[in-house]
Amino acid sequence: MSTSTVEVGGEKVKAMLDKRLIEIFCDICIKKILKGNRLDTHFTKDGWLKIMTNFEKETGKGFSQRQLKNRWDALKKEWKAWKKLKGEDTSLGWNPIKRTVYASDDWWESRLQVVPEA
Repeated sequence: MSTSTVEVGGEKVKAMLDKRLIEIFCDICIKKILKGNRLDTHFTKDGWLKIMTNFEKETGKGFSQRQLKNRWDALKKEWKAWKKLKGEDTSLGWNPIKRTVYASDDWWESRLQVVPEA
C-alpha cells in the first residue's frame, strides 16, 4: 500500500493507493502524456484535471490534484532509484507471477551497496 499526504483544513489526509490503483493511475498518466497534457516535465492544469476526473471515474475514488501529484512525484523518485540500480545491466529477468524482477542474490547484494536508496 502506498500513501500520499495532503493538508486539508489544517489536517493531514493520506491518500491510500494499493497496487491496482497505482497501475490505474500510471495508465491514466501515460495516456495523458501521449495526448500532450504534459509540458516538459509537468502536467498542465488541464492534464491534472483530466487525470483526477478519469481516476475517479475508473476507481470510484476521488483524490485532490496535490495528493495525486505527491503520488506521481514519489513514483518518479522510485523509478529513478530503480533506473540507477539497474544501470546498464541486461541480464535481469522478470517473474510474471510475482510481478518482480528476477536477479541473483549476489546481484542484489552488490547493486544495493552502490545504490542504497533502492
